[in-house]
Amino acid sequence: MSTNKPRDVQVYPIATDTTVLRSRSWSRLRFEIEYALAKGTTANSYLIQGDKLALIDPPGETFTEIYLQALQARFDVKAIDYVIVGHVNPNRAATLKVLLELAPQITFVASNPGAKNLRGVLENPDLKILVMRGEESLDLGKGHVLQFIPTPNPRYADELCTYDSQTEILYTDKLFGAHICGDQVFDEGWEAINEDRRYYFDCLMAPHARQVETALDKIADLSVRLYATGHGPLVRYGLIELTKAYRDWSQQQTSADLTVALIYASAYGNTATLAQAIARGITKAGVAVESINCEFTEPEEIRAAVDQASGFIIGSPTLGGHAPTPVQTALGIVLATATNNKLAGVFGSFGWSGEAVDLIEGKLKDAGYRFGLDTIRVKFKPNDVTLQLCEEAGTDFAQALKKARKVRSQSVPATNVEQAVGRIVGSLCVLTAKQDDISSAMLASWVAQASFNPPGLTIAVAKERAVEALTHVGNEFVLNILQEGNHLGLMKHFLKPFGPGQDRFAGVAIAEETEAGIPVLNDALAYLECSVQNRLESGDHWLVYATIKNGKVLNQDGVTAVHHRKSGSHY
Repeated sequence: MSTNKPRDVQVYPIATDTTVLRSRSWSRLRFEIEYALAKGTTANSYLIQGDKLALIDPPGETFTEIYLQALQARFDVKAIDYVIVGHVNPNRAATLKVLLELAPQITFVASNPGAKNLRGVLENPDLKILVMRGEESLDLGKGHVLQFIPTPNPRYADELCTYDSQTEILYTDKLFGAHICGDQVFDEGWEAINEDRRYYFDCLMAPHARQVETALDKIADLSVRLYATGHGPLVRYGLIELTKAYRDWSQQQTSADLTVALIYASAYGNTATLAQAIARGITKAGVAVESINCEFTEPEEIRAAVDQASGFIIGSPTLGGHAPTPVQTALGIVLATATNNKLAGVFGSFGWSGEAVDLIEGKLKDAGYRFGLDTIRVKFKPNDVTLQLCEEAGTDFAQALKKARKVRSQSVPATNVEQAVGRIVGSLCVLTAKQDDISSAMLASWVAQASFNPPGLTIAVAKERAVEALTHVGNEFVLNILQEGNHLGLMKHFLKPFGPGQDRFAGVAIAEETEAGIPVLNDALAYLECSVQNRLESGDHWLVYATIKNGKVLNQDGVTAVHHRKSGSHY
């Protein structure tokens, strides 16, 4: 995929009287962790032309100009009766403002929280809005009778799905999407984008798994032949499989043994972005997240979540030198509910000062809580490096919870099977990877040649490893094969625990870098430059298949170091 293509709008008929306008960005567009696969995205908007015209989900401000040009070139905006908004954010408001100037006759359609958000972001208390709470319908004529299904979650409290019984299309907004850009409107060959859909789910939906299950229940009885998503290809061919996958992935979260209550409020979206990255790190490590936006959550719900959780993390912006009132209320509930043997954490973003973060940290320390992560303070908008730090901090927090539980349980000797599995040996290697400003590495011994033509290998990467984020399809890495006799120093270095965002290569001799800037270790016996082609989920690991682009033996007389283990239940 070229990242140099200009942004454009693809217009395509998808059903009777129904058109999609796909605003496409081919570049990496990473301003939240959900975009980390760097495959661009599409912002999908829809127009239904009954006797009345309804426009669904105009895109954000980066597309405002080209989207409205494409819309006006094909349709009379003065004839649009309704604009249906699946969720409202300041980014989308820029387009809505211009649209309202062009077509002041518009009536907006939104959920009750969405209506409040619309009046706020458009700074107009007198907007014409139809509020849909779930029982109402909207007849556009020509058989297009729209039903509305509120599907709120902590990140998008105003989320609203729309169903057209005439075309059997469900307009799903954030549900069932993927951040990939291409010419394909529908999901033919959907197996090829499974990883993108799973990554999207893990980033956006996993922290709200309970609410996702509720949404799936709400739409279960509808006769749906197409999911008209907010991002990526429309779901037609893999609809049954993706619906089942969402159910399975959600249940993996809701049935997890350990849960973290992630409590936050966000003034401009930055604290919510940090929360999303931390949640991604926690869920990667096999610990569930109960995400709570305290602006939209009842005190009793916060109390129940904190009571059931094994640990909690609180995030806050700083407004006028203080934490917002909902955060202060939530903090009071936490202090009154959570026993101080629960692991704690604090994070926040701010413009000029970060008093709110300091206040929360101080209150929790005074109450005797132990911290599972170093307090995270971010000025203004987080960047890629900050998001990676947050993800790694979330993983560390989850690992600390798992370690505490393991200490509490009795130590059990390895079983015969575990001892036998441990006798499988593999070459000792260090996987090194880099993408833009983010780099990482890990010690690996679960490596095997997988193909002759093309030459390829498989490597098992634990889901909770920081480097896992750099081993998706299309990523490159270097496999540094270690040499018996001089491997102990590198082994010791890469086995030690690294803090979030810590440079894995500090103090390590680098022989050279590949064209992609990936470090090659000076003391390696040999190295292979690899390109990830596929991944298979294998329990608590991803099995990564990569083809080999280049390689070299650095010491012809050396012998490969191998890893001997006593048990197959740990490294």
